[in-house]
Amino acid sequence: METYATALLYAIPFFVVLVLIEILYGYFVKDQKHNVMDTVSSLSSGLTNIIKDSLGLVLVLVGYPFLVENLALIELKSSWLVWLTAFITIDFAGYWNHRLSHHVNIFWNQHVIHHSSEEFNLACALRQSISNVIGYFALLLIPAAVLGVPNEVIAILAPIHLFAQFWYHTQHIGKMGWLEYIIVTPSQHRVHHAINPEYIDKNLGQILCVWDRMFGTFQKELDNVPPQYGVLKPAATWNPILINFQHVWRLIKDAWRTKSWWDKLRIWFMPTGWRPVDVAEKHPISKIENVYNFEKYKPSASNALKGYSIFQLLLNTGLMLFMFYNYTEIGFDGLLLFGAFVFVGIYGYTTLMDRKIYAVWIELLRGIAGLVLIYMTGDWFGMNTYFATGSYWVALYFLTTIFGGIYFTFIERGNSTRPNLVT
Repeated sequence: METYATALLYAIPFFVVLVLIEILYGYFVKDQKHNVMDTVSSLSSGLTNIIKDSLGLVLVLVGYPFLVENLALIELKSSWLVWLTAFITIDFAGYWNHRLSHHVNIFWNQHVIHHSSEEFNLACALRQSISNVIGYFALLLIPAAVLGVPNEVIAILAPIHLFAQFWYHTQHIGKMGWLEYIIVTPSQHRVHHAINPEYIDKNLGQILCVWDRMFGTFQKELDNVPPQYGVLKPAATWNPILINFQHVWRLIKDAWRTKSWWDKLRIWFMPTGWRPVDVAEKHPISKIENVYNFEKYKPSASNALKGYSIFQLLLNTGLMLFMFYNYTEIGFDGLLLFGAFVFVGIYGYTTLMDRKIYAVWIELLRGIAGLVLIYMTGDWFGMNTYFATGSYWVALYFLTTIFGGIYFTFIERGNSTRPNLVT
């Protein structure tokens, strides 16, 4: 995990810079594909996923090293062939994992966060799951294990394969000629994120598009069908932690409410969106019926709240980068506590972005807890070792968080309908 944390220490700034470049490009060409709150929500989702993954908070059903040790029929030596085999098997496994996520109720829960943005841009690429707490992906890599692909090769290629899926989440790149027949392109991935009937559940490939063409899930972007983005049951929140568990909460409620024991069991493994008949009749759920005419989630937000949200995003990103930089010294117990502070912080300020009144209590309790921890330890997880006044700056941040929660809940909220508030 320490190696993964080190890689993220460099990858995160790189991704953020690319998002900023896309924002600036959209501004200068007068074709902006970002709005502040949605982008903050997307980047905040990325932070939650990174912390969860870097701390290894997942129950692995079976590890790839075990599979390759017990299933390998041959032993591939390190060469271009083993790297090519590893890449193809990872991409093949990724296609089927992606397909499962779109077609099975319980698996959709771990993927819905990625589709929850009603925009399509580089930031939404970072909407990644924290609800995937059961690690089963190695089972899809059995072909690689049988072929004897070494674990070290998979360990290197897997994160590279994941990071390589970032670039095609953009509307600023059109169709790419002959490459459309080989790799997943922005045009193909716009189709994948669209909720148009012509596009839904299509283009499930991750790097190569050949799997979609082989297994009948390919759809090109049509000039007369502009993609509309989001999910048919809108998330209606900026809070990425809530979005991660909305679908499974609906499944839990449906399983509880149905009178059929068979439906209580099978609902988890039925096609995405399937509901017991008795529950669907009694407890209907609204869905988008006309994808070209629905109201995007956009609660009123002042420029001050937008600025405060960006401030919170930047400060929590900075705290997380420090956590990665000081990963070993902090220790596992300290990392759990540190990660909890960032998690709760993201929950707090994104709830504030939703204009929920209870957000102030989250901000208040987190701020007080942070100040108490600094007072009791005289430091902030070893920050004073690097910056003599580091803990004082963190304390100032927590004071700002407390003030921000109070101000935007009780002071500005009372004036939230005034004309000077922009949406």
